[in-house]
Amino acid sequence: MIKIKNLDKYFGTFHVLKNCNTTIDKGSVVVICGPSGSGKSTLIKCINGLEEFNSGEIIVDSMNVGELKSDLPKLRAKIGMVFQNFELFPHLNILDNMLLAQKKVLKRSSSESEEKAIILLKRIGLTDQIKKYPGQLSGGQQQRVAIARALAMDPIVMLFDEPTSALDPEMIKEVLDVMIELANDGMTMICVTHEMGFAKNVADKVIFMDNGSIIEDCSKREFFETERSERTKQFLDKILHD
Repeated sequence: MIKIKNLDKYFGTFHVLKNCNTTIDKGSVVVICGPSGSGKSTLIKCINGLEEFNSGEIIVDSMNVGELKSDLPKLRAKIGMVFQNFELFPHLNILDNMLLAQKKVLKRSSSESEEKAIILLKRIGLTDQIKKYPGQLSGGQQQRVAIARALAMDPIVMLFDEPTSALDPEMIKEVLDVMIELANDGMTMICVTHEMGFAKNVADKVIFMDNGSIIEDCSKREFFETERSERTKQFLDKILHD
């Protein structure tokens, strides 16, 4: 579904992505991990055109992301994106947060949009919060709403940019449970996360990045159970024992 080839990106003179190559199969769950500043978030933002890149190629469902003629709004409508800070509209209640993009982008009717929203809010266990505003919900509830809002667009792939990093520990599980359910349903997912338990239980493959480069691109079994590079070993030793 997604192919990344020889991808390079700079922020000014800083080389943030260095010759990155990988493929993502339809229905697979990919975890991207690595230290802060390694380029993980930038990589997934390049996939849906939120960040421009300097050279290389990204193909998503046969669309070339970097070509000027590519319809990026159409591409983004097919790619769900969940950020670490929720990005819900604070002045809209939960239902209206769910309806806005469906009506504006997909041109669904109000009744169709509301039906879709209710189904998804029921799925994440938040129909009783439908008239509340984001500020009235816990962080875990807000993130679950953000996931449901992305799903309302019927995405072909979901991108998660450290979705649990802003949450208190007791709220992390409720968000991960929703993500695990999505994975079990066959949703294609790319997750930037340090939740190694999630990676061990759910991921089909793990990408480890450091200093802008992809150091490891392998199955979760290979990543966790076989001898990897010294840099990968250092990372795992630290994150699994912190």
